[in-house]
Amino acid sequence: MQDLPLSGVVVVELSDSASAPFAGKILAELGAEVWKVERPTGDSARGWGPSQWRGSSAAFHALNRGRHYLDLDIKDRDQLAMLHRLIAERADVFLHNLRPGSAARYGLDADSLRVTKSDLVHCEIGAFGATGPLSSLPGYDPLMQAFSGIMDITGEADGGPVRAGVSIVDFGAGMWAVIGVLAALHRRHVKHAGASVDASLLETAIAWMSVGIAGYQADGNPGRRHGSGVAFIVPHRAYPTADGDLIVSCANDALFAKLAAALDRHEWATDPRFATNSGRLDNRDEIDRLIGERLATGTRAQWQERLQAAGIPVAPVQTTAELVAHEQTRALGIIGAPPDDDLGVVGLPLSFDGTRPPPLHGVREVGADNDLLDDVLPART
Repeated sequence: MQDLPLSGVVVVELSDSASAPFAGKILAELGAEVWKVERPTGDSARGWGPSQWRGSSAAFHALNRGRHYLDLDIKDRDQLAMLHRLIAERADVFLHNLRPGSAARYGLDADSLRVTKSDLVHCEIGAFGATGPLSSLPGYDPLMQAFSGIMDITGEADGGPVRAGVSIVDFGAGMWAVIGVLAALHRRHVKHAGASVDASLLETAIAWMSVGIAGYQADGNPGRRHGSGVAFIVPHRAYPTADGDLIVSCANDALFAKLAAALDRHEWATDPRFATNSGRLDNRDEIDRLIGERLATGTRAQWQERLQAAGIPVAPVQTTAELVAHEQTRALGIIGAPPDDDLGVVGLPLSFDGTRPPPLHGVREVGADNDLLDDVLPART
């Protein structure tokens, strides 16, 4: 696609690990020209395991395709000056997730860079946020899931706190950064002025706690763990069948009545304990037990077919292998490989005019495009 929304936008990305690389990936998929700057030893994610592909971790391939790859040592005065030139002469957006305080030390903070480029969009992804007593501390996804309370309400009721199995805070912070960058680019187009965009892991984690925090503010209840379920709807969780788990979601009383009929338990729909969601919340353990006993009498596929036919939202709890192989995943075409690589990775979860942006070109070695700097930066006389 030659007319992607960010075609013509240049992003310089000084990044490591996950949050900023995920943001850079989104911007590249939207059409931006992205220059990824790594330390000479490379992004630490290149060495993550256990899965490897062509000398780098599968995780690095998932998050870092579609860039020009530079290695610049910002502790070296000449190489730092080269980075400053690249930003001043080429960049519309500078994106980074340097450790707190590092950007200002190297003149890469928003105030310093906009002295020479007033319309620059400067985006920083921090850990605990730009202000406050913890703002100078580094941080990672698991710390924020813990600090924000996400882990406290995740897991089985009688078990310990559980981290989400994917880096929801890292990826969420990257998404918020992109939203901020897009808003700043729009404002720049209107007002011809740059902007400072600050996103952080902690603010992202707090945003994911929005419903729980509102509930706590309303009634003082900090919430508890419900396993695969949620605090405010029953049934809305996984139940074991004869050969696997099935999520059953009845977000209103009409759906619950349909479920009762589909399970040949019509009396549940008129039972005062179960007829309303408030009643089911008060009697969660009992209705969960009854539904579980009924579903255990058949296979996952049998119940999925029967409940879907009745108009009840259900989904099997699948493995990664099952997801990748599923006909719905294949029909969406969201997993693909570029012409220069045959490792299938997840693409942009958006389409424009019915077409998904094509897969980004494959990852290259650290500093593979350093020689391009002479071509894109005008010679100095």
